[in-house]
Amino acid sequence: MNARRDSVIGRRALTNAIWIGLTLAAVAAPFAARAAGNGKTICTVVLDAATGAPLFRQGPCDRRVSPASTFKIPLALMGYDAGVLEDERRPSWDGRPESSKNPADTRSVDPTAWERDSVVWYSQALTRKLGLERFRDYVERLGYGNRDISGNPGKADGLTHSWLMSSLAISPDEQVQFLRRFLARDLPVSRRAQDMTAAILPQFTADDGGRFAGAWTVWGKTGSGWMRDASGVPDRNRPFGWFVGWAERAGGRVVFARLEIGVAPSAMLSGKAARDAFLAELPSMARP
Repeated sequence: MNARRDSVIGRRALTNAIWIGLTLAAVAAPFAARAAGNGKTICTVVLDAATGAPLFRQGPCDRRVSPASTFKIPLALMGYDAGVLEDERRPSWDGRPESSKNPADTRSVDPTAWERDSVVWYSQALTRKLGLERFRDYVERLGYGNRDISGNPGKADGLTHSWLMSSLAISPDEQVQFLRRFLARDLPVSRRAQDMTAAILPQFTADDGGRFAGAWTVWGKTGSGWMRDASGVPDRNRPFGWFVGWAERAGGRVVFARLEIGVAPSAMLSGKAARDAFLAELPSMARP
């Protein structure tokens, strides 16, 4: 009986994967054409979370780019594992008004608000509390991207800036593999650290309006920045935006990474723009 049940489950998983892959290709084709017309480079990669089966992959998804604020996912894992972060609301730290004009930098911020509002100074306060050696050890153990936390050349700022358009880099392909391990609770940190990190990530809904197979519940993190030129300086003509995470609905769970890179200054090209574009496409990615 168990063998028959496993066979049925396996066939259902395969059928779902086939439908997701076919409809993803159909949905993405016209979007890719629009993206090419706008001069943007776009990668979208989606995997079945349980099996790792590739459901869709389009664009230069093996290219490493600064993780920017998507690095708040591994930072949360480090913080909870080390005991620096306690739960969804503790610790609450006060911002530094002199450090930024962003209103989020002048108020008290807890772990949930940190992830939701993408507060840079909270990340930097966390890594300072970890210290350079412990921070380096976590990045190595997690196998995150190129594992380079040296920071900007000659500035010795890797502890607070390595993930901000600096030395640390990761590809969309590597992002989704990292997320698969995270969902499987297979990372070299405590189970509680992984559970708490999942609990504070922003949540979204991608609703299909009843047309396809139901709404997706999505957890994910955005990231924004600029690519660097040949001399290592951020190039304001080449903004990028990330959205990475996972999505669930009855019958399936997927991990995904979306990366958009522009060719001109644009306030519209950001992690939020990548997020909104992905959420708009997701409902039609898996028809019954």
